[in-house]
Amino acid sequence: MTTRASDIARNFELGTINEIPVIASDIIYEGSAVGIVDASGHARPLTSADKFVGFAESKCDNSTGAAAAKNVRVRKSGLVQLSVSGAVITDVGQPVYASDDDTFVFTPTSGIFIGFVHRFVSSGVVVVAFDVDNFIDPYAGKTLETVTADVTIDATDSGRCFFVTTDAKIITLPAVEGITGVQIVNGAAFGTVAVTVSPNANDMIEGPGITAADNKDIVNTKATARRGDYILLEYGDANGWSINKMVGTWAREA
Repeated sequence: MTTRASDIARNFELGTINEIPVIASDIIYEGSAVGIVDASGHARPLTSADKFVGFAESKCDNSTGAAAAKNVRVRKSGLVQLSVSGAVITDVGQPVYASDDDTFVFTPTSGIFIGFVHRFVSSGVVVVAFDVDNFIDPYAGKTLETVTADVTIDATDSGRCFFVTTDAKIITLPAVEGITGVQIVNGAAFGTVAVTVSPNANDMIEGPGITAADNKDIVNTKATARRGDYILLEYGDANGWSINKMVGTWAREA
């Protein structure tokens, strides 16, 4: 290899800005969340099938153009005020997801990871920190399911992550077997949802600070439950299940 022997003027870009070719026959409006189409690499208004690449700085009208006829200019990191469904003051630090270019939620089963709550503004409105190059979805790579009714775990749920968003629902475990990596998450606002995990009559749920006993539920205490509390259950032994990780206040039933 030969090193340069003369100056060269290179094109440098601002660190938080990107420009991406837009799909054919579409418009991306200012402030919209922008996604990338996997099959083509073109930008479009974000859908639940895309990768988030930032927020549009200005309107890009390619409604009459071919693919890549225009580029959309996006801001790929920073702080942005968004309406997030159900946001309350205790949600600082929670991951935020988008189901389209202007719909933002806390449940990853509904959309694409955007960033984390930075500051509460008012009911349903927060400032979100986003960084498409560095922030990682805490639930990336997991099989996700929203729980609004009682659920019984079976062998097909190994590795699954359940988001419980309705109060007083029970997650029932089968007789202990080779199921592993079942994560159960409280997906509701602070103090609104109790999550109950119920073992088989002959099994325990063993975990940190828990006096295990057969046929005793583990409950995410409602009064102190916050969005994002979870337990990660693994196959234990003849005794029953083991809690591999635990966030929040979980107590064994009396």
